Amino acid sequence: MSEPLLEVQDLVKHFPIRKGLVTRTVGAVRAVDGVSFTLQRGETLGLVGESGCGKTTIGRCLLRLIEPSSGSINLYVDGKASDLMQMNPAELKRVRPRMQMVFQDPQASLNSRMTVGDIIAEPLVVNHVCRGAELEQRVVSLLEAVGLRAQDRRRYPHAFSGGQRQRVGIARALALQPSLIVADEPVSALDVSVQAQVLNLMTDLRSQFGLSYVFISHGLGVVEHICDRVAVMYLGRIVEMGVTRDLFLNPRHPYTEALLSAAPVADPREQRKRERIRLTGDVPSPANPPSGCRFHPRCRYAQPICSQQEPQLTEASPGCLVACHFATELKLAGV
Repeated sequence: MSEPLLEVQDLVKHFPIRKGLVTRTVGAVRAVDGVSFTLQRGETLGLVGESGCGKTTIGRCLLRLIEPSSGSINLYVDGKASDLMQMNPAELKRVRPRMQMVFQDPQASLNSRMTVGDIIAEPLVVNHVCRGAELEQRVVSLLEAVGLRAQDRRRYPHAFSGGQRQRVGIARALALQPSLIVADEPVSALDVSVQAQVLNLMTDLRSQFGLSYVFISHGLGVVEHICDRVAVMYLGRIVEMGVTRDLFLNPRHPYTEALLSAAPVADPREQRKRERIRLTGDVPSPANPPSGCRFHPRCRYAQPICSQQEPQLTEASPGCLVACHFATELKLAGV
């Protein structure tokens, strides 16, 4: 995983707030406000945080399903960096096969009027990849790759369970042989008993097809299971990023510490020993974020500097980036 596939620098997405008959702009919702990260080939990077922190917006901006306000998104194609932000529609169409998305709700993301075979074949037909007997064989191969049967191609989405529908969505994402897949909460709509099956499938497909994932989730157990690195988001910014195991064992940011303290563990004795950190107050509005550190109104370690100066994402230890003025001084409780 030494070769980069994706480099994101200062990504910003603000949604304008408009009022009045003339629809004048009176403000902006700062959904994503200066996010930077790198994704290596073959790596799975998790984006975690509570609802509304900007995770899904980042995923959609990466594929330009929504247009970012500013920043750069460099996708490495054949060893050369291509800035997706600078591409016109024709140039973007040529690189789109390299990046695909798996959506959160498989029921809503699949066309109920099309058979599963037609759903998987559609990207191949639209991009003029193959047709006829070769198209049929590719569809069968993709179905078998995700654990479904060849005869399932003649059935409609409503005839499948939630987990099977998500497998169809994954097969459709694999059709054009992408390098990057953005998975937006791919198992949150599934039963707990099915989640592990889908996660294991995605791990196997990563090895089989040489994929890289940006894995968006609010489930810490899911992220710990599948991700190599984790980026923790709060109110449109990354507050901590590091190797999954190190981040879970030794959180450096107070918000990460609070998130991990809320995650249950299987052993009741261990659960009783853990300190539960209850954050006070509500999440501030992204239309009017606090000054300085955005987490300081809810942080139990906050000092005067936290409300005055915004901390930058800096290296607190090898491989661990933290946006906190006191990351190297605080001895956060082990979780």
